[in-house]
Amino acid sequence: RCGSPFIEHQSNPIQSTLFLYNSNHLLFLGQHVQLPGGSFAYTRREPLGVCAGIGAWNYPFQIAAWKSAPALACGNAMIFKPSPVTPVTAVLLAEIYAQAGVPQGLFNVVQGGQETGRILCQHPDIAKVSFTGSVPTGKKIMEMASQGIKPVTLELGGKSPVLIFSDCDLENAVRGALMANFLSQGQVCSNGTRVFVQKDILPEFVKEVVKRTKSIEIGDPLLETTRMGALVSRPHLDNVLSYVNQAKKEGADVLCGGEVFLPSDPKLKDGYYMSPCVLGNCTDEMTCVKEEIFGPVMSVLSFETEEEALHRANDTTLGLAAGVFTSDVRRAHRVVEHLKAGSCFINNYNITPVEVPFGGFKMSGIGRENGQVTVEYYSQLKTVFVEMGDVDSLF
Repeated sequence: RCGSPFIEHQSNPIQSTLFLYNSNHLLFLGQHVQLPGGSFAYTRREPLGVCAGIGAWNYPFQIAAWKSAPALACGNAMIFKPSPVTPVTAVLLAEIYAQAGVPQGLFNVVQGGQETGRILCQHPDIAKVSFTGSVPTGKKIMEMASQGIKPVTLELGGKSPVLIFSDCDLENAVRGALMANFLSQGQVCSNGTRVFVQKDILPEFVKEVVKRTKSIEIGDPLLETTRMGALVSRPHLDNVLSYVNQAKKEGADVLCGGEVFLPSDPKLKDGYYMSPCVLGNCTDEMTCVKEEIFGPVMSVLSFETEEEALHRANDTTLGLAAGVFTSDVRRAHRVVEHLKAGSCFINNYNITPVEVPFGGFKMSGIGRENGQVTVEYYSQLKTVFVEMGDVDSLF
């Protein structure tokens, strides 16, 4: 519960959902089944109740919106807990909802850490939990929610592959690889940090990627020319740099970057900046290739055949996203069919329009966010049987 008046909790927040439920009935299209003797059955979708949303720090405003918008549209109330690292943007979203006419108590913001998250997961009045964050934390949330048999949506980590074939448009492949690794300082769960490049174009690809990576403008994110800002915190910066050092020890080549960066602007001297890094000569067994770094570090690997690339791309417990760059449309769809990932890209990467679902396979999560399918994750299905004749009783 937040003390701000525009998100003050009401005694019965579910009552406030009725106006949304009635005005959005088109979201709740059910099924009609004709049965013998004129009888029939139909299905209807109904709100779950009060849903809990637990957000991550890397996309604080978007995650709050991605969780709350479908929850409210489906007739639920939501209590949202942002990351302690980014506590403000969810409150701003609450102000926006209030100005848009959302009743008090429908969207609630509560601040806190692990203990607050535990209370939300275990509270008997919480009907569903939606979490974005790490795999270890997602496991704990799923375990806690299971004690109340509560449905969960989990959007967890990734170590996503990008497969670049020799018949690709090299310019677009380079652009896509940069977007797959350096967007938002690399702090994106779906980032394609394992870049598999077919051997015959590897030298040309690496040369161009390194050249463009070196030219990335680092500094004040409020400036139009800036393309990379600071990482979220000193501990996180130190952790990302430790992965680069470990990669060097394991035999990877640092082709560029991977160091603390000091912007020329004195007002930025306390920022947690690093130069974007490209690692070459990587192998599948290296730590930088197996573990999620969550920073601006690209690992480049080579491959020879499509079958080899698919096998290596899928050799992970995670499956959030994947990409393929090729001019062969048949190959593109064939490869995507066999990639074990929930969000796949053909000749692009990290494009996430809200109209389409987003989520992962395997340990990258359960359920989906965005898209019309989200209705299924914020509502419950009721089946109604209607008898139009007499009861055929055995007794």
